[in-house]
Amino acid sequence: MAGPRGFVLAAPHGRSGKTTVAMGLCAALRARGLRVQPFKKGPDFIDPGWLGMAAGRPCRNLDLFMLGAEATRRSFLGACRDADLALVEGAMGLFDGLDLAGTNSTAQLARLLGLPVVLLVDVTRMTRTAAAVVRGLVSFEQGISFGGVILNRVGTSRQERLVRQAVEGYAGLPVLGAIPRWPAAAVPDRHLGLIPAGERLRGGRLAAQEAIEAAASAVEAGVDLDRLLEVGAPIAAAPDRVAAAAGPPGDGAGRVPGGVEEPAGESGDGEEPVAVGVVRDRVFSFYYPENLEALERAGARLVPIDSLSHSRLPPVAALYIGGGFPEVFARELEENVSLRTSLREAIAAGLPVYAECGGLMYLCRSISWRGSRHEMVGALPFDVEMAPSPRGHGYVEAEVVGPNPYFPQGSLLRAHEFHHSLPTTVPVENMVLRLRRGTGWGQGYDGLLWGSVFASYLHVHALACPGWAPALVREARRFDRERRGVAAWW
Repeated sequence: MAGPRGFVLAAPHGRSGKTTVAMGLCAALRARGLRVQPFKKGPDFIDPGWLGMAAGRPCRNLDLFMLGAEATRRSFLGACRDADLALVEGAMGLFDGLDLAGTNSTAQLARLLGLPVVLLVDVTRMTRTAAAVVRGLVSFEQGISFGGVILNRVGTSRQERLVRQAVEGYAGLPVLGAIPRWPAAAVPDRHLGLIPAGERLRGGRLAAQEAIEAAASAVEAGVDLDRLLEVGAPIAAAPDRVAAAAGPPGDGAGRVPGGVEEPAGESGDGEEPVAVGVVRDRVFSFYYPENLEALERAGARLVPIDSLSHSRLPPVAALYIGGGFPEVFARELEENVSLRTSLREAIAAGLPVYAECGGLMYLCRSISWRGSRHEMVGALPFDVEMAPSPRGHGYVEAEVVGPNPYFPQGSLLRAHEFHHSLPTTVPVENMVLRLRRGTGWGQGYDGLLWGSVFASYLHVHALACPGWAPALVREARRFDRERRGVAAWW
């Protein structure tokens, strides 16, 4: 291929099979020797895990609400530098956004990036009506190009023939492929969506790689990949597209309030990297790659920690615990008493800890779910209860109202949350974030500052908060200096 090309895989509605087909496309094209850079529209950790595994390189999230237009485009172009193809998986329906105007929709993202849309249409129990759906999407909004259609969950050869003829005849778009129902390759769901790819490596109906290979086989057999590659648009810098695309709500310039610049002299230049532990395993897997990269650029040496297999906390000067599913692994976490004790003692000694969502839950006293209660670290004197439906789900806007090491007081953070849990107590007096939008800990607050721990339901993105990673590294260096020369306490 002469230079990278790209397209957006979108659908009329959610649950159309986008992620399964997208990971099949990534794996099938990778098998042909192409370097495929996957992207996921919107805040998501689980789908990118599958796409990244299928493509063999980290999947990046593109979100106009959190990042703004300019940062979104820079992130996209940067990740495509050494790729042959960019595949952007959309979210929800093509035109679904935050409001009636479709702000932050997949269509808006496609327009910003200048990429054509390939429609994935679930044709379950449809024939001619599929053409009406496609024709309606094509004519609904100006400024979007469409490269073709892939039919998904086709039942019979007769249905496929009728839908192909209808879509091409009435909607005027080429049908690039048709994929039958293939439940054997489907990725099973759980209460927050698909099961993470990392968990599937340890068992289940299919190992993760087997599911990806099954998806790739179905795509290879059902999609004309050569024609699909031809509809992709060349990727090149086009600054005028940024101005043409609307910025996030409340900021027409596309800038994200709260995104403080890295202070001069705080990048770690000239200093030895400082050890920052990252609890990253089957339990805690919700990390944006940009966040980990930002920590390394700021001067961190990332030390991986497994909450299930490590018996003690390694010698680190700070700790980052992301989101995940501690409720699913609550029994195993409880059984690892030695690590919980080691972590609790380290926090009591002042170890800086930044905990998001699942990490917050792990640091509390206990998790109650489905009639069982399991002991956790106990560094935060609160208990967590799980609910059958989401307690917080969607974008968050938070005003920083209290002093803290990570975010400037008075700034505005844009992030997201997705959790079925809430602590049984909301210590408002220890909260540093007041929510304009979202649930957080409850009562309109989030961002618990408890000793050396910052615990929040917000999932922040380093490109939206460029001061966050340097701040965490500064805390690590401060703690490292204070503890230098002291016998190992962890």
